[in-house]
Amino acid sequence: MGIIERKEREKAERKALIMRCTKDLILERGAEAVRMGEIAERAELSKATLYIYFPSKDILFREICIETGVQFIGYFRSLHKPRMPAVDSLKLFWKCYVDFFGKSDDMIVLFNMKQYLTPDCPFISIDDEESCFSIASYELFNIIRSIIKAGIDEGAFERDVNPTLVTHTIISLFSLSLETAVKFLKDPQELDRVFFDELRNIFQIILRGMAREGIERSHLALGDVRRTEEFSVRSERKNQEEENYAGVF
Repeated sequence: MGIIERKEREKAERKALIMRCTKDLILERGAEAVRMGEIAERAELSKATLYIYFPSKDILFREICIETGVQFIGYFRSLHKPRMPAVDSLKLFWKCYVDFFGKSDDMIVLFNMKQYLTPDCPFISIDDEESCFSIASYELFNIIRSIIKAGIDEGAFERDVNPTLVTHTIISLFSLSLETAVKFLKDPQELDRVFFDELRNIFQIILRGMAREGIERSHLALGDVRRTEEFSVRSERKNQEEENYAGVF
């Protein structure tokens, strides 16, 4: 490895360290209370060095949010197969979501940053350019809508289904469910159970509502994927990120 490559790797590792320390501090104290000096101290860096990577706390928080969304979309795309049936694609999307965000800690951190940056916006908004998830939100919206359109073309979903409206509904209900869960449930384990169970129910209701008559109902069940081993790569992925993490932006 040459000098330039080594320096780039060191920069990426330092950036990843800063982000990890920031998430830890948010879990401990909340986004509002975290200060840049504390982040620098936790990462064992000078404040001057920290500001080279992130000129402000807002920029740091936004980059964590954007990066998380981009990584999730990349994770889904890596497992999605060409010409996969629409119902299977939506079920895969659900499984990837629970695998990627399978612990309440992740959601609490993201929600804290969202509340600090854009307190009056939905958790995920495709209508507000100020949303901390705006970049990933548009791509997420297009992925879901394209899957629903494919389901209509395949004959799996009713012809009168409006893909844009259904996608808006899915994203809005997701945001509302998360906001309610984080605000009113303080026990992380209880948050895990309530939030993911509620979100699974929402997905199943929407999926069954779109399905053409004659589709086998059992094929539309999402199941409790938190207790399966099919998508048990979460811990391995987390460990790999900590070792080889390189920021997307």
